[in-house]
Amino acid sequence: MEQRQPQTMENAMVFRSMQMADIPFICEIEQEAFTTPWTKGAFENELTNNQFAHYMIMDIEGEVAGYGGMWLIMDEAHVTNIAVRSTFRGRKLGERLMRELMKTAAFLGAIRMTLEVRASNYVAQNLYEKVGFRSVGVRRGYYTDNREDAVIMWVDLPKRRKDSLGE
Repeated sequence: MEQRQPQTMENAMVFRSMQMADIPFICEIEQEAFTTPWTKGAFENELTNNQFAHYMIMDIEGEVAGYGGMWLIMDEAHVTNIAVRSTFRGRKLGERLMRELMKTAAFLGAIRMTLEVRASNYVAQNLYEKVGFRSVGVRRGYYTDNREDAVIMWVDLPKRRKDSLGE
């Protein structure tokens, strides 16, 4: 008789492309995570009109647990947003999602990735540093809600392109 492995969060996790039907769930996460959340229309525009945009969903047992987005321009990926639903936080899922976004960017041909993060968001900065990002500068008054500075971070991505043979 075949023994079944117990279901864990790890083997119940699926990464997939964001679909229009995901937008209401993404907007809920945006409201939880950000002081200036993106709108439904902004995500619809990203999915339908932005040829540079790539958005992924972290699905756990059929629930949208998080998402990440980036613009891929030439060989650089710019993270637009990344967030985990509040009920899933504290389980290192943000790190898992960030690593998947980096892996996808590299697969699509990016050699570097950048992002901006609020100067006061030490939790996010620590996560980004953990996956290899380094602070390279500051954008003064970047955030429109309170004119807070943004820390600019970059990381070199591993060579893992879609045109490479084997893996």
